[in-house]
Amino acid sequence: MALDIARVRGLFPSLSDGFVHLDGPAGSLVPESVALAVGATMQLPIGNTGGAFPSSVRAGELRDAARGAMADLIGGTPGGVVLGPSMTTLTYVLSRALAKTWRAGDEVIVSRLDHDANVRPWLQAAAAVGARVRWAEIDIDTCELGAEQYDELLNERTRLVAVTAASNAVGTRPDVRAIADRAHAVGALVYVDAVHAAPHIPLDMAALGADFIAVSAYKWCGPHVAAVVAAPAVLEGLHPDKLIPSPDTVPDRFETGTPPFELFAGVVAAVEHVASLDSDPVAGRRERVLASMTAVEAYEGQLMTRLDQGLRAMQHVTLLGAPARRTPTVSLTVEGMSPRQVTEELARRGICAWDGDYYARELIDALGVSESGGAVRLGLAHYTAADEIEHTLGVFERIRS
Repeated sequence: MALDIARVRGLFPSLSDGFVHLDGPAGSLVPESVALAVGATMQLPIGNTGGAFPSSVRAGELRDAARGAMADLIGGTPGGVVLGPSMTTLTYVLSRALAKTWRAGDEVIVSRLDHDANVRPWLQAAAAVGARVRWAEIDIDTCELGAEQYDELLNERTRLVAVTAASNAVGTRPDVRAIADRAHAVGALVYVDAVHAAPHIPLDMAALGADFIAVSAYKWCGPHVAAVVAAPAVLEGLHPDKLIPSPDTVPDRFETGTPPFELFAGVVAAVEHVASLDSDPVAGRRERVLASMTAVEAYEGQLMTRLDQGLRAMQHVTLLGAPARRTPTVSLTVEGMSPRQVTEELARRGICAWDGDYYARELIDALGVSESGGAVRLGLAHYTAADEIEHTLGVFERIRS
């Protein structure tokens, strides 16, 4: 299927502000269907889960529907979907639970490519039990994360490998399956941060070889709800800190406090939005998600090729890295201007873009641009139009110190 960009853009009332929204890696726009789903749910009586009355039953149905939608997005099992407010929060929960199974001298592997939410929780959990941390490094020129280096990093003491499915800063898509196969060969678990990958490519948890996979709905047109998905049997072996009266079943025992049930309706609507990009009325939601995201990947790839080539042709613009497989995300610097000066100028000319390190602190440090304010990030989405790319290139052509 080919993406109908005119139809897609018509689903987003927020595009009427006239700006070019290249800030998607920090949070996407929300289609009308998602906003309506959340609003309609808040007009209904909703209790907490566990009661015998209708509003309590409704809350449980909202939670279960969100788990099912998240599972369809990444090819998981609803019974293994842990819901929470953010990937960072959930990764802290899982890291602490996993660390209870580690001993002094055990090892974990993190990478310089990752968002800090898939780095810092593991470093802190390892320090708490005396485990050793090993680092997978990037190629500074390309920003590739070579899978072959894991042959030297892994050993029989490795307990966990944390790796991103796509860099939120430069878009690099490492060969997660090759890394996972190496990790599994020594008995290690693999925790995949797919937060930035999910808006841009079809995801399949089994194909990636992920034991845990994390996603956040606000990156793919949903509300601020995240999930970590694992096989229920894997979760059964973990025991997070929790209140005594709260459920001890899986996945409930990983979810602390009363959740935002109305936002769960938005999660379902967001997955339905993704699935609806494929108009096949017969296929199931999982099949439609895969077809839709395949079309999204192809469409965004064409726009990214134009943007990347156009920027690289400008002598005053320097792009960070040149990964062979990437999401439509690029970080850059402009000669003689700080990243904040660039994004301020972009904003004046109707373009939304981020500057800084975007929480990819280890990567930005490794690339040597932290002291100058980091870099400027441009990120495309499935609602980005071709003429917006041309406008952006025209603005960059005129930006000078």
